[in-house]
Amino acid sequence: MTVMRRISAGDTSFESALNELISVPDEDRRAVRDTVAEIISAVRSRGDEALVELTNRLDRRDITRIEELEVPREAMAAAADNIEPVVREALEASIRRVREYHQQQKRVGGDQIDWAYLDGDGNQLGQRVQGMRRVGIYAPGGKAAYPSTVIMTAVPAAVAEVGEIVLVVPAPEGELSPVLLAAAHLCGVSRVFTIGGAQAIAALAYGTATIPAVDKIVGPGNVYVSTAKEMVFGQVGIDMIAGPSEVVIVADQKAEVEWLVMDLFAQAEHDEMAQSILISPSEALLDAVEQRLEAALEDMPRAAIIKQSLSDRGALIAVRDLAEAADVTNRIAPEHLELAVSDAEELLPSIRHAGAIFVGGNSAEVMGDYCAGPSHVLPTGGTARFASPLGVYDFQVRSSIIRCSREGAVVLARNAAILAREEGLEAHARSADCRVQG
Repeated sequence: MTVMRRISAGDTSFESALNELISVPDEDRRAVRDTVAEIISAVRSRGDEALVELTNRLDRRDITRIEELEVPREAMAAAADNIEPVVREALEASIRRVREYHQQQKRVGGDQIDWAYLDGDGNQLGQRVQGMRRVGIYAPGGKAAYPSTVIMTAVPAAVAEVGEIVLVVPAPEGELSPVLLAAAHLCGVSRVFTIGGAQAIAALAYGTATIPAVDKIVGPGNVYVSTAKEMVFGQVGIDMIAGPSEVVIVADQKAEVEWLVMDLFAQAEHDEMAQSILISPSEALLDAVEQRLEAALEDMPRAAIIKQSLSDRGALIAVRDLAEAADVTNRIAPEHLELAVSDAEELLPSIRHAGAIFVGGNSAEVMGDYCAGPSHVLPTGGTARFASPLGVYDFQVRSSIIRCSREGAVVLARNAAILAREEGLEAHARSADCRVQG
């Protein structure tokens, strides 16, 4: 039985097959939106009281006071002290690498630092860059906790010098991962609240007596979380509306079959909606991968999820050459892209659209998930055509600075008055005239 569909760029039906493959299933969100709207309304109107009720009902908790939802800082520190030493060492290594990478984002690129210049009339023009006052991070919790999500969101925020970082994480039946809590402590998270779902997003967006309102919300979540982020956007900023995770692997005939199979599995085991695609000009390589897939599934703990993901949304795509592979990749604009080819550096300039690019066979996507350095919060669903990975810049605000000299103000005012009158805005024009007549 074939685990993954196989299509060829040379077939006349390729365009329709590719469009079907990369289209994101359109879930009926009407019921979800109605539920989320009710939750947001309850939190806005009743605040902490609604949070206690919703948390007890949706997360199967039994709390009586809102204070029970905040994790004491002492508990965060204790978690970091009590986890296995090898786990703490891995957390610290990941945090160190992610911090080092995002420090580079502050040092390069003129839009990450304050700058100014003088024009010919003595006016000073520039930009001021500051970290946001307060941001909120949503992280999945319970048994499916992801400490890596805390690292990949909190560290860039800390590097951006955000004033306060608030983490919300669901704790179904009171279960909270000590490793996630340790990661929060080591990353410098300010406060942790054990609330999840749309109610957590509403609390962060509008604030309650206990939960502080934030300026921006980042981090992944289920359809209720994503819908809530979409609905509160405008009241606060958000990172993105993330869809199912995805990887595209471009491989030539020299690529290691076992590596390719495990990389496809690594993406597919996220959930049934995850997408794994292998593109190659080598039919022999595609044959070898196809033959290995089913046998390799047998000892995978999440075999059922992997198999459904590969069957429903995976594909092996045959192309004529690597140039066509790059064209198909740019059409897909994947979240993750692996270039498992002999001369990956030569192919790299042909790639225009991908959230994160892993260059060469040694560069497994899983390393980016945990510890390479760049944030693993990436654009999905083809949005890499216009969106970028989460970074320091997502936690900064920029203010334009205009400082006019007396002489420079006269020059600018004359032009401003002319243009204002062309637009029929006489008060604008007279405001400028005052500086000329001054």
